[in-house]
Amino acid sequence: MKKLSLLSALFGLMFFGGASAADITIYYSPSCPHCHHAQEFFANNMIYEYPKLKVVQVNVMEEDKLPVFQEALAKCKYDNGGVPVIVVGDKCFQGYADFMQQELRDAVEADLSDSDKAEAAKNRKEMEKDIEGFKTRHAKRKEAIKEYNPNAVVQENVKKNNNGSPIYFYVLLVALVAIFGVVLLKKDKNNKK
Repeated sequence: MKKLSLLSALFGLMFFGGASAADITIYYSPSCPHCHHAQEFFANNMIYEYPKLKVVQVNVMEEDKLPVFQEALAKCKYDNGGVPVIVVGDKCFQGYADFMQQELRDAVEADLSDSDKAEAAKNRKEMEKDIEGFKTRHAKRKEAIKEYNPNAVVQENVKKNNNGSPIYFYVLLVALVAIFGVVLLKKDKNNKK
């Protein structure tokens, strides 16, 4: 029974993956100064500190993005539509001020491994010494910030659902056959006694 539990845990990790950095979604208005300050913090600090972090920006002034914003407000249990609304994993923040920076880091680190946390601390120290040099060496990190596009999300989900599914099916099938074989061998062994 222990082997079956271990096997189930391994399959769970294979199909669903391990814990990863909590991504950030920021709902903003182009005319909101607090939104711009939050975006600058993410663009100038967070994406460099946390190499696996992704930031999605949602402009709530665009009509096609309002349903997503309304879902976030409901999830966060916010009564008003004040921006920015920042969602990190399961944590929600409404508004932004510099004193919130550590709280945002803590929310991101809640899902990080110890090695990812150590890497973030190392990156912060390196940035303190030479921020421009660090950003130049890691210029590709700017790609971690994307503007939300509802059409791209639908296309990405379709692509994910179509690309990997046959492989997972065959892996699962092989695993089930192996488990079935072990059960039959044990049953056969018990019948011979």
